[in-house]
Amino acid sequence: MEVLNINKHINKHELPINEEIRDKEVRLIDDKGEMVGVVPLAEAKELANTKNLDLVKIAPQAEPPVCRVMDYGKHLFEQSKKDKEAKKNQKIVEVKEIRLSPSIDDHDLTFKLKNAGKFLKDGNKVKVSVRFRGREMQYTSRGEQILLRFAEELSEFGEPDKRPKLEGRSMNIFIIPNK
Repeated sequence: MEVLNINKHINKHELPINEEIRDKEVRLIDDKGEMVGVVPLAEAKELANTKNLDLVKIAPQAEPPVCRVMDYGKHLFEQSKKDKEAKKNQKIVEVKEIRLSPSIDDHDLTFKLKNAGKFLKDGNKVKVSVRFRGREMQYTSRGEQILLRFAEELSEFGEPDKRPKLEGRSMNIFIIPNK
């Protein structure tokens, strides 16, 4: 019957532990966090074994490498809990896009403004673009005026990231929500 090695199945984050450490001497930190000093590897392993804990190389680039006596499984569990908590507290910001035309009517503009206000209240960025077709490319200043007016109307919810920018046949402006 084969005995499973628990350490083999745990994601180690690339820290060598116990028998994986091959250095002659290590700078040792005990389980209470106190510096023991530079000791031979065999002595460090013996100290970890007597306390039923693991010897973990936490700073392999140091000279001599720094090792710590700790319960590595518990350390990984605590680390995964911290990672999950940090991920839970993250706010994912989406970019919502609203397209306008240079000849947009006032009613259509107010409708689009209302939707953009909702997006900004929810904490999302809004990309407002004016698409120029055919001869409309001659009137890019009209598109810029529309975008600046749009940003001004949304000033209570957010502010423009930069000035309107012409890219190909469309002019864009990004509006970021207020804090």
